[in-house]
Amino acid sequence: MNIKVLVKLVTSKHMGKLLRLCLQHPLFVGPSFMATKKCVKISNKLYGNLHHKNGPENAFRHALWNYLIAKKCYRWRPKTEKILFWTAAITHLHELFSPNSELAKAMDLHNNKVGRELFLANMDKEIAEVVLLLEEMTLASQKVTELGEIRQYGTKLIHIVEV
Repeated sequence: MNIKVLVKLVTSKHMGKLLRLCLQHPLFVGPSFMATKKCVKISNKLYGNLHHKNGPENAFRHALWNYLIAKKCYRWRPKTEKILFWTAAITHLHELFSPNSELAKAMDLHNNKVGRELFLANMDKEIAEVVLLLEEMTLASQKVTELGEIRQYGTKLIHIVEV
């Protein structure tokens, strides 16, 4: 997303929430930024630009992003509850900034949650192992067409378009 477009989308209310969140959890800002960079690098390497669409590759990126944020923040403050709160809050704010449809936002939020649950189940594993696991999950990603369908997929990745 172009920075000019992002600035237009971010309201002062959202910016206030972001600032407040970052001030409450300053130790997590740097690791989250680094996790985001690593996530994009891995996603680009594996899927090129496909992870920017709403297909299975996007589901991979969202789950990996949440896993990496939690993993990197855990090194700074190993308190799982605080880590999961931060990860959910910061990635949810990202969805508020995004100009997505309601279905796309719901899909992203679902895949974000899958990534956080993946962190809980695999916090001791190396990132490369989790990437392989997520690649397998991406192959099994389920297509949804309505908001009501999302709940039935629990910890499975979901997508809304075939690419």
